[in-house]
Amino acid sequence: MVKKLTPMSQDFNQWYTDIIQEAQLADYSPVKGTMVIRPYGYALWENIQSYLDKRFKETGHENAYFPLFIPKSFIQKEAEHVEGFSPELATVTHAGGKELEEPLIVRPTSETIINHMFAKWIKSHRDLPMLINQWANVVRWEMRTRLFLRTSEFLWQEGHTAHQTKEEATEEALRMLDIYEEFTQNVAAVKVIKGTKSEIEKFAGAKVTYSIEAMMLDKKALQAGTSHELGQNFSKAFEIQYSDENNQLAHPYQTSWGVSTRLIGMIIMAHGDDKGLKLPPEIAPTQVVIIPIIPKNSNPSEILDAVNNIKALLEGLRVKIDDRSEVSPGFKFNEWELKGVPVRIEIGPKDLDNKSVIVARRDKADSKVETHIDELNLTINNLLKEIQENMFNESSNFLNNNTSHAEDMDQLIKKLNESEGFVSCYWSENKDDELKIKELTKATIRCYPLDNNDAKQSINKENEQGKFAIFSKSY
Repeated sequence: MVKKLTPMSQDFNQWYTDIIQEAQLADYSPVKGTMVIRPYGYALWENIQSYLDKRFKETGHENAYFPLFIPKSFIQKEAEHVEGFSPELATVTHAGGKELEEPLIVRPTSETIINHMFAKWIKSHRDLPMLINQWANVVRWEMRTRLFLRTSEFLWQEGHTAHQTKEEATEEALRMLDIYEEFTQNVAAVKVIKGTKSEIEKFAGAKVTYSIEAMMLDKKALQAGTSHELGQNFSKAFEIQYSDENNQLAHPYQTSWGVSTRLIGMIIMAHGDDKGLKLPPEIAPTQVVIIPIIPKNSNPSEILDAVNNIKALLEGLRVKIDDRSEVSPGFKFNEWELKGVPVRIEIGPKDLDNKSVIVARRDKADSKVETHIDELNLTINNLLKEIQENMFNESSNFLNNNTSHAEDMDQLIKKLNESEGFVSCYWSENKDDELKIKELTKATIRCYPLDNNDAKQSINKENEQGKFAIFSKSY
């Protein structure tokens, strides 16, 4: 029997965990803080990989692979980098029964090992730009973990590039941010805000960090992807030099960018309901499930033949037939709703006589309609497009309806403490003021949105202009 989920309104965090386990996306591993990704969850990750990998290659990037183990001295070469990551590092001190001469870090990210190799590979301006991506696992020893959102080991991709000019590096970092936005909005159907991070929220070792920020159904923010301009920080630390067109030595400008299995958590928390997952058709492992209704005294083979013919009609879509005889149709309906399959097709003896089927969509309640089999291919394809669009519109409207504006500091603090959601304001970058807001409200600057370049009187500094900023509590 499908377990009843904890209602979202009662306990959002438990609802989230229930969905992951009951929909068989992932399970807890015997190693504290890590998870086992089950086949249904991994199918989601494969669909994420498939889309992004294609887009990376279309923009000139090549996949490579770098070691899991990084010499500790590499991590220490870039001062901000080691300071930012040191609390989360997992260190290997013994191997093969012996103490290592130099401890090895289990990669938290690969800037250091990749830049060591870049120093060997980049010698001339003809070697630039160098555009590398890696699909890998990383380890960050988190104190508080949550499936998909924050685990000690997780899967991700990390892009690393080197360019002749700062302008080329900026263009690269923003291009990859655009690809992340394209994925989250067009494939995952989640509205995001693109922006730059504040100084205290940026990546350790970056000059500028860009991010995409999404709003979850509990109105908290989730950072769904980041892209960083590294300047020449790492190229100087790792002595990466090339001879330019004038035969002068120069350090390249660099970027790094990544998304992770956290995107699966985003999809769950941006779309789900008390029945379970709601998956956008573009990313759903199964887009259509066909359930034969076979009452006693009916002809099972006749109905099953019709089901197989319907599957053949829907060629090109990801279709599954659930012809299990040991469970009831009602059980199947609940299970596939839990798994978030966008469209369900039911067919029984009466439908067969009418040459029709019953079609139900997951994104809307009470949505059953009768459809003639001859029209099914066109109907289902159009319906999947409509569901995809509707899910994105719902996400976009939810974000807009739960974003408010603060005109002064007191209002900002009050709004962040008394209501959930995003709060915008005009803010003059100041570390102490930002930490004060975090201490009083547990909220941080999620980003300075790229699509709003207005400068107005800031709420935190008298007679100083401020940039448009978004504050929120976050994951």
